[in-house]
Amino acid sequence: MATPIDPQSVGFLLAESRNTPIHVGGLLLLEKPDDAGPSYVRDMYEESLMVEKVRPLFLKRPHRSLATGLQWTWTEDEQFDIEHHVRHSALPEPGRIRELLDLTSRLHGQQLSLERPLWESHLIEGLNDGRVAMYTKIHHALVDGVSAMRLLGSAFSPDPDERGMVPPFAYRPKPPRDEASRALVRAAADVPISAVRSALGVAAEAAGMPSALIKTLQTGARNETAGPASYAAPRSILNQRISGARRVAAQDWEIERLKRVAKATGTTLNDVVLAMSGGAMRTYLSDLGALPDASLVSMCPVGLNAKQAHVASDKGGNAVGTLMVKLGTNLEDPADRLQGIHDSMVAGKQAMESMTKAQIIAMAAIGMAPLVIQPVLRLNGIMRPPFNLVISNVPGPREPVYYNGAKLSGMYPASVPMHGQAMNITCTSYNGQMGFGLTGCRRTVPSLQRLLIHLEDALVDLERAAGLN
Repeated sequence: MATPIDPQSVGFLLAESRNTPIHVGGLLLLEKPDDAGPSYVRDMYEESLMVEKVRPLFLKRPHRSLATGLQWTWTEDEQFDIEHHVRHSALPEPGRIRELLDLTSRLHGQQLSLERPLWESHLIEGLNDGRVAMYTKIHHALVDGVSAMRLLGSAFSPDPDERGMVPPFAYRPKPPRDEASRALVRAAADVPISAVRSALGVAAEAAGMPSALIKTLQTGARNETAGPASYAAPRSILNQRISGARRVAAQDWEIERLKRVAKATGTTLNDVVLAMSGGAMRTYLSDLGALPDASLVSMCPVGLNAKQAHVASDKGGNAVGTLMVKLGTNLEDPADRLQGIHDSMVAGKQAMESMTKAQIIAMAAIGMAPLVIQPVLRLNGIMRPPFNLVISNVPGPREPVYYNGAKLSGMYPASVPMHGQAMNITCTSYNGQMGFGLTGCRRTVPSLQRLLIHLEDALVDLERAAGLN
């Protein structure tokens, strides 16, 4: 049975092209269990192909025709071919993380076919430290980043001795009932119950839109960034048309280091993540001779269902608001940068509290509109960008988790660059670590991996400014 696709997800389908594939991805690293044999990865792959039933979300493909009134709908793929979606790869020697990230970059740059369900899962062997990698990507029209993390988390267990577990795309008739599994499910943010709304429902929720729109426009006119829309971002090398080639870089930082900075400065963990990113971007652009005089502006997605405690849903969808934050790249003092980010986040959250959920989503669409319109009309470089880059922070499991005895040792997101937004920074917390995943256009953002060094330097600067060094 065909179901309508919500407007936000339709926007992702319409904005996609060969140079701008719009899927979110995750790179997981697994430590083999002690009893793993030489064919461990091959066996895991073959077991994945033999799942009895696939979750409904992973059978959906987009469709529109005269029969649907040319409206985009989700329909079940009647010719589903699991071997197209689940794949087995091996790294070339010497099998370093560098080779893994090169492969991940190539896979992440390949567009998903609209003729099939919009996801792929790759099992990767050949790492010289013996670990196994799993790279999964799923279209943003199906799920937002919070939802994708929830789906991945649902495949793992806090019990290292549990066996018989199935991959994220396999159907599960009942949610886990033991307390440890429920705690794991709560640790990863919620998949939206439903993002599909009737026109009548949207109209009712939007009754307060005029005042919300006026507030947002007034904020933009004052050159502020404390809400869902921004008109104050400077032009930068990040805001131009991009190619389809991607580069993915990833690294972990101890969450405790970030928390100590937050505690010493009266800010939040997310504020510190943004300040690290702002400091790193300042150094990176300065080295390229391309640092704007005005501060870069980041769009920060906010999962509107993130605090709910439901299990992963098969309905998918997107329920995302946005906050625009100045990253303080024009400020030399890291303490000033962190305080400015904190003040901006507080003001943005206060602005969102005065809106309903539907109004927040609608205002996010207004804030994102220039990002879609400019590339279509080829106005990149003529109009000022609505923001310079996207930075998001998605919570993951707080304790170690396992997949059939294999311990998850690393979790790194890969996200969506677009025309006018050549780079994305997404973070995921897991087991005391904050995994930064950097995704950029290979041509527009040169030497993206240097940002990992700059992120560490920015954190050291923040620690020093907070009196921790």
